[in-house]
Amino acid sequence: MDRQIDRELSELKKSLVQMAQLAEEAVRQSIAAVINRDSQAAEKVIMGDGVINSMENDINEQCLRLLALRQPLARDLRLITAAMRIITDVERIADQAVNIAERALELNLREPLTLPIDLKFMADLALEMVRNGIDAFIQQDPQLALQVWQRDVEVDTLDDEYIQKLLKFMLEETPAVMRAVHYIIIIRNLERIADLATNICEDIVFIVEGKVIRHSSE
Repeated sequence: MDRQIDRELSELKKSLVQMAQLAEEAVRQSIAAVINRDSQAAEKVIMGDGVINSMENDINEQCLRLLALRQPLARDLRLITAAMRIITDVERIADQAVNIAERALELNLREPLTLPIDLKFMADLALEMVRNGIDAFIQQDPQLALQVWQRDVEVDTLDDEYIQKLLKFMLEETPAVMRAVHYIIIIRNLERIADLATNICEDIVFIVEGKVIRHSSE
């Protein structure tokens, strides 16, 4: 028999996925704004953040309504409580995109730099983690979630490597120090995006298996 809560949970998942896709696109556009020196794209990311914030509030209300009116148990309860955590992480991903877009606006006012790092490579890796995390949520696939979770170390390694390269660059190219600082901030934003993607994947494993992997090394 079709349960009312099943229909409402389906709507909840649909809303969450839409919000996550908007956040992913915001990150993509913010990086493009840096690489292509596209201030219009950066402004679009900043202006669009309010939509994502509103979606977070709406989904949170959906979750609270389900908890109050449907009194869910077991996996349904895990889904709702995890969704409330996931939307917070998705909203923070969008905030990181705004931070990157703001750096782009600053950088685009100055002469471009030739840097010893591949920003697009790191961004693509972080974006892949976000996208696969969304897919794992859609498919309720804990194995895919674990694969994404395990890739966080790759982004952490790049974070360390790129910051060291930029610090060396700043010592050699002192007129470029302030511009290089903006790139360090962008790299930290990307590392944070990857961390947030792993948080989402931890919640997916919790939803499907009831297993807590946060703070686990396996």
